Amino acid sequence: MAEPALAPRLLDALQDALQRAERPRPRAVARWRHAHWLAVGTVCLGAFLGQLTASVTSLVFPALEQRFDAGFAAVEWVSLSYLLVLVALLAPVGRLSDLVGRKTMYLGGFAVFAAASLGAGLAGSLAVLVACRAVQAVGGAMMQANSVALVARGVPERAMRTALGIQAASQALGLALGPTLGGLLVTHASWRWAFWVNVPIGVLGILAGWFLLPRTFPDGRRPARPARSKDAGGRFDLAGLLLLAGASTALLLALSAASGLPLPGWAVAALAVLAVLAAAGLVRQERRADRPIVPPGLVNTPGIRAGLVVALIGYLLLFCPLVLEPVVLAGRGVPAATAGAVITALPAAFALAATVGGGLLPRGWSDAVRCRAGALLAAAGLLVLAVLPAPGAGAAVGPLLAAGYGLGLLLPANNALVMRAIPAQSSAVGGGLVNMVRSLGTALGTALPVLAVHLAGAASGGRAVLLLLAAVAVLAARLSAR
Repeated sequence: MAEPALAPRLLDALQDALQRAERPRPRAVARWRHAHWLAVGTVCLGAFLGQLTASVTSLVFPALEQRFDAGFAAVEWVSLSYLLVLVALLAPVGRLSDLVGRKTMYLGGFAVFAAASLGAGLAGSLAVLVACRAVQAVGGAMMQANSVALVARGVPERAMRTALGIQAASQALGLALGPTLGGLLVTHASWRWAFWVNVPIGVLGILAGWFLLPRTFPDGRRPARPARSKDAGGRFDLAGLLLLAGASTALLLALSAASGLPLPGWAVAALAVLAVLAAAGLVRQERRADRPIVPPGLVNTPGIRAGLVVALIGYLLLFCPLVLEPVVLAGRGVPAATAGAVITALPAAFALAATVGGGLLPRGWSDAVRCRAGALLAAAGLLVLAVLPAPGAGAAVGPLLAAGYGLGLLLPANNALVMRAIPAQSSAVGGGLVNMVRSLGTALGTALPVLAVHLAGAASGGRAVLLLLAAVAVLAARLSAR
């Protein structure tokens, strides 16, 4: 009769052990009144690493096509496999982090990420490389699911927006450096170094996090455990995880197949239907689950729901031009080096706005007003870029700067609104949801330009995508009026 209670007791013991495994910061660091900025800097290492990987990887696609004798639609899965695992794991990893400790999970993420990066650089086939990237995404999920929560709960309320802006700037810096670094590595070394470069950064992140991040449970005291109930003792939502992964995978496979992946037409239609059915099943499952990975009560809160949609739109707007514009400019005869410098205007302006750009706005503007202003500025930049008659490299810089600056105003303010609306005890789950929709927006931003260029060519397809992005940015402005 005692056997059914054994598993909960073992899980409790494991949870206790993992919580106690978190080491405190050195006393001198903990007592320094600016210690929270050291923790923010550590989180920024992970944010930088994740976005550096995203932008570096896109530069090695031509080399991978040649090395593995594969088409672009197949090589694209070096990026999509990473993003799919992120979308599936960010929310459940966030929930697990609330139980075992955000610091433990964050440091483990650096270790997994660095080890998988080493394996990716050693890959001898495209299938092995894609698999290593999927494992790399497990480490990325462990870091990203905790990054927003570590910042939001580790700094004073008055500094939250600045801290989230710095984190966003570190992401933008990784995006901005990635194309240049990737080009140099592929040209002067090997495509393998585009993955190996992550290893020393990962080691640095482990060391910095060990000494600079505070314990999740101060003084080793775990939160009081409520009496067991259906909610407290329910099983992990494996069905929800599988449905989320299935919906995301089916959708991106359908887009990839429509973009040139060698699959028959009926398979594309079947994948689209499967994506819809899996998404509907996910909604039903999350309403019934004891411990849903996407909690309906949290997501359906008006401020949180709108903020998550805006976060998805924001990263869709950020990544679409980064993938699209190099193809468009190359089709107009712009050299690759010049095109890379032009594209850097978008993430560079994003970083500037996310860090110091808000200081140029009126002090009385709330985060909601900043969101609306940023979204409308991004819409204007994308619209101008779409309607300009065959702009060369110089003509594209201005609109890209405007779009990047607008997104740099939009995303940090939106993240701050979402995190303020999430209860403290669910902060890691909330941070995981923010990062999950960000990864989904990134994945769609990667797949949509490939589809448009495949169907309509670089010029016409690119213009259609930019017009669509401008309309979506206006929608984000409306949603921000919450």
